[in-house]
Amino acid sequence: MIIGVTGLNASGKDTFANYLCTKGFYHVSLSDIIREEARKRGLALTRENLIWLGNELRKRHGAGILAELALEKAKREAFGQHLVISSIRNLQELEFLKRKGNFLLVAIVASPEKRYERYCRNPKAGVMSFEKFLELEKQEMQERPESQQLHLINRGAKVKIVNNGSIEKFYKKIDTFLKDFAPKLDKRENWNVYFMEIAKQVAMRSNCIKRKVGAIIVKDRRIISTGYNGTPRGVRNCNEGGCPRCNAWVESGKALDECFCSHAEENAIVQAAYHGISIKDSTLYTTFSPCLTCAKMIINAGIKEVYYNANYSLAKNAEKILKEAGVKLYKL
Repeated sequence: MIIGVTGLNASGKDTFANYLCTKGFYHVSLSDIIREEARKRGLALTRENLIWLGNELRKRHGAGILAELALEKAKREAFGQHLVISSIRNLQELEFLKRKGNFLLVAIVASPEKRYERYCRNPKAGVMSFEKFLELEKQEMQERPESQQLHLINRGAKVKIVNNGSIEKFYKKIDTFLKDFAPKLDKRENWNVYFMEIAKQVAMRSNCIKRKVGAIIVKDRRIISTGYNGTPRGVRNCNEGGCPRCNAWVESGKALDECFCSHAEENAIVQAAYHGISIKDSTLYTTFSPCLTCAKMIINAGIKEVYYNANYSLAKNAEKILKEAGVKLYKL
């Protein structure tokens, strides 16, 4: 699950995020993404520079760029962990994260006086009057798409946690939040999506230079065979020149009888036979709908269901005979 946290300066966003880290979350700060870029450019890490650089990145690469970079960082460094993302300051960043489905935005709210008091306690903070503190915040309340839009972000939060008291009281509020909302966000993919995602990973092993396709055969929710398209065992890989047709970039649908590559579904079925594994009454997941040849193999192998992700352009007859033979076909 992905929990976003927003709030004005010194409201307690990082305290919230760091506390979630003690509960097993991985913290990515959009502000840290900006700081990393500032260091690359040799810029001083002043608040004014960071605000300017964040706006400049949004203007150049799109308003949701910081959220995109944050998820890429989390995928590299903390795959499988729940995420807490802090310093969300732009509506496009918020919209990008909301599209992930298991996302919830939390706003941390504190009075200006309390926030200024915390700001002044920070040894890294520069000397600043209360008036200047408020003036800088107004710069974050702009309507331009590439700018920070904290007031609009805060309105979009489904959960607001007030943080005007002690840190112990704040932690108790966070514990209550986790008990109330975490179970609703922590959802697993269904079995069909799970197996199709594995088929997509299998496709990445393909050596075909024109198209990467992956297939897996499943029985009793257990993967019993996998296959990807490419030249036969012992034949030079397609991407190393092994298939003359593919390497000549022949028009799709033409000279198929001259192609050296076996299809992913074909390889998955043959691999099961090679290792003596029965695939009768199994389910096949493939990233492309089967061609006619693969459809005939699927029928004769006793496979009962086929799930596919994308339509193969030469699959009309394949679909016809699969249905006639009683093989259930689903697009996922």
